[in-house]
Parts: sequence; structure tokens; C-alpha cells
Amino acid sequence: MKRAARGQALVLASLSLFLLSLMVVLSFNLSHALRMKTRLQQHSDAVAYSMAVLQARTLNYYAMSNRAIASTFVAMNTVHAYMSAASSTGDMMRAAQTDFYEVMGLEFAQCSPCPWPPSACLHCLHGLQALRIATKFGREGRNYDNKVKNTENTFNKAVKSLDVMMNTIHASQKLVGTELINALRDGNSSGLDQLRQINAPEASTVNSAVGGMNVAEFSCAIDGMVCALPGRPSNASNSTRGIEITEVANASRPDWTANRSYPLEWLNPQFSQDLMHNIQGEGATMIVSHSGSAKTVNSRGNGAFHNANAGNDGSMSGSHEHGDTFSFWKHGIGVATYSSEIESDANGGHHSPSGAHSGNHNGFGGANTKNLLACTMQGDCFMKFRADPDQKHDFGQPHVYSYITMPLRADAVTKAPWQLNTSATVKWDNGGTGTATINLAANEGAGLSKALVYYHRLGAWKEDPNMFNPFWRAKLHPFTAQEAAEVLTAAGQTDAAQMAAVPNLPL
Repeated sequence: MKRAARGQALVLASLSLFLLSLMVVLSFNLSHALRMKTRLQQHSDAVAYSMAVLQARTLNYYAMSNRAIASTFVAMNTVHAYMSAASSTGDMMRAAQTDFYEVMGLEFAQCSPCPWPPSACLHCLHGLQALRIATKFGREGRNYDNKVKNTENTFNKAVKSLDVMMNTIHASQKLVGTELINALRDGNSSGLDQLRQINAPEASTVNSAVGGMNVAEFSCAIDGMVCALPGRPSNASNSTRGIEITEVANASRPDWTANRSYPLEWLNPQFSQDLMHNIQGEGATMIVSHSGSAKTVNSRGNGAFHNANAGNDGSMSGSHEHGDTFSFWKHGIGVATYSSEIESDANGGHHSPSGAHSGNHNGFGGANTKNLLACTMQGDCFMKFRADPDQKHDFGQPHVYSYITMPLRADAVTKAPWQLNTSATVKWDNGGTGTATINLAANEGAGLSKALVYYHRLGAWKEDPNMFNPFWRAKLHPFTAQEAAEVLTAAGQTDAAQMAAVPNLPL
């Protein structure tokens, strides 16, 4: 019998152990790569969401600071209301003076030559007395004009201080926006670098081109900033933005500022007593009608303050008063009108009656007189949301993208003994059939994420997005195929972009 062959089992066992070891190494490499890829995607999601949160907070800051700007407009209107109400006191006295000129005329009209004693000529005496009372009213009118004139310097300082406050608020809005733009561009500013240190120290920052897309999305959400994205609405005019903040400010006025009507309970009691009785003694002088209003307007005159003012872009802040007096004394009566008006603008303003006026009123630069980026400390601008009717653009609500890369293998074999070499490949020579190569793991992976900054007011979900209510929020949001392709193209991954653009391809 022939001797049996030996050693075959050893060869088979060695080959099996080699393949088993290769499978173990491959599984370790793949498991490590999958773990790193999971970390990378979670980090990318965290960065996109965190950038969206920063943007939502910025928009909420804009909303609150826009309210502060509108409140400052209201405060400025109220200051003008006080000043015009005070200015009207001198003209009220002059209206009473006119009343007594009329009384004098009626008394003299009834005066005729009469015999001695003079008591028979009462109408003539009453005419002279009415003239003296009219003179007293005129003197008191000048006295009240001077009192108002003495406060005008303080009034101008108050208006200028309020204007500076509005400019300062806008400057802070611009500063906050600049810091946000830096964070959207690199995903590493404003404390976002801590995410990378905690989640994935080996990860890159946000791709610069993708960061540029984030900046463009933010810019297109703010009316007045340059929007480089195609298909988005153009900027509204400076006047249109001025109309919006003016309407909000005027709608926010308290009742006394917006509508001062009869009876005038705000008049000083001593003034009222002097006007009604003290100066004339007998009879009375009464204010029988009054209308007063202070608001942000774009023209002078009674109609601008007391009627609807279409296209009001708020080039001046001011107030207007007018009313009627009625006097009766002895055998005569008189009726007259009074008024006062004051405005502050960039051209010196206006103040009447002139006796209460001593200088220019140029403390207000207008509601929205400049382009947004040129407005810091030089105009009273505000941040306005740029609405977009296109649902595909989420109605103008901004998107935030993240594209981050990270090595999926350890950078040194000592940190991962299962990595046979630094190339992540195994090659062997198969004799006459050639060589073979196995890739154990990809060297680098990429994380792609998207978040949406959206407006939602609880209980009023149909409310349009705006920058007067602080209800901006952030959430992770699914990609459309087109968006994913655009982000990947911006990141330089054209092959992946072509795959992402395939219809119905799950992302």
C-alpha cells in the first residue's frame, strides 16, 4: 500500500486562520470607520442645528430690538406731544385775547353819546374794560410762550438723545449680525468650536463654500442686505421699510399721545383758572373743542397728524394741536381758534407759535433714510424680514447647511493595532494570476446636514414671519435632492452631487 499524504490539514488550517484574521481586521476597521462616521454625522447635525439656533436667536434679537426702536419712536412722539401741548397754552391765551376784541367790538357797537352821569354809558365803559382784559390775555400769552421757550433746549436734547439711542440699537443689530455671519461661514465661531472639541476633535470646520451658502441664506432673509441667491425677491426701497416701522410705531402710541381731545384734563389747574376766570373776573372763557395728536409723519400740517397719511415713511417726528375758545362777558361774546405745531427732522424742523421757539429742531434723521448697511450711527433704520412667496424657498425662512470631513481611520497604527498599515489596504501576490488588493476602510468621510430657521407663534401658526415678534426657532430639516446637490457641488464633491440629484434617491 502507498504511504498516505500528510500536512494538508496544516495548510488548510493556516489558510483559514489567515482569512479569519483578515476578516477580523476588516471587521475592526469597518466597525471603527462606522463609529467615526456616526460621530461625524452627529457632529455635523449638531453644528447645523447650533448655527440655526444662533441665527434664530439673532432674529429674535432683531425682533426685540425692533420693538425697542419702535418704542423709541413712540417716546419721541410723546416728547413732541408734551411740547406742542405746552406751546398751545400761549395761543389759548391769544385766542381769549381775540375773544375779548370781539366782546369789545360788541360793547362799542352798543355805545352811543349819552348825558351825564357816565353810568348811563356802560357799554362804552365795558368796551374799554374789554380792551384792557384783551391786553392782559395777550401779555399772559407772551408769558407762556417764554416759559415754553425756556424748555426748548432741554426738549431738543431729549429728541437728539432718543435719536442716538435708535442709532445705537441699530449698531448693535449690525454687530450681532456680523458675529452671526462669521459663525455661519466657519461653524467654529461664537463658541461653536467647543462642539468640535467635545464631539469630534479630528473633524474639519464647515467647508468655506458651504459656509458662504449659509451667509447668503441669512442675507436673503434680511430686507436691505445683498441677496446673491437666484430667484429671491429684490430689496424693498428705503421708503417702503420706513413705512413699515412708521406704521408699527404709530400704532403703538398710547392714547394721550395719539389723541388729546376735550376735556383737557391735562392742563395745569392754575392755568385753567386764569384762562376761565381770574384774568377777566366776570363771565368765563372756555375751551369748547380740542384735537391733538403726535406721530411720526412725512409732512407738516393738520392733515398729516389727524388724518390717514398714505405712504407715510416717517421723515419727521412731531405733534399738532388745535381747538376753539368761547368767551362771554357783560353784554358780549367771542369765539376764536388756537393751534400749535412742532416737528423735528434732518432739516431744522418747525415750531409754532413762533414766540415759543428759539432754535432748530434737527434731532431726528428719519425712519429709514439710508441703505441698511450704511445706516449704522447715521440713520434710523431697522431690520425687516424679506418674505418670499415661493414655498420651495420655505417662504424666505433661512436654511443652514453643514459639510464637515473627518478621517475615519486612526492617524497612527499604535492607536489602532488592527490597522495593518497606514494605507488601509492589503495587497498580496497570487502568482501567475497577478496581485490583489483589499480596501479595509475609507480614509476620510463627510457629514452633510441641514437645519431650518423658522417662525412659529404658539396658538397663531398662521402668523406671517416677521421681525417684530420673537418667535424664531430652529430644527434639523430634510434635504431635497436639489439642495443636497448644490451643497455637495459647493464642497467640490461633483460625483456625489450627481448621485444626489438622481430622483427618488434616499439621502
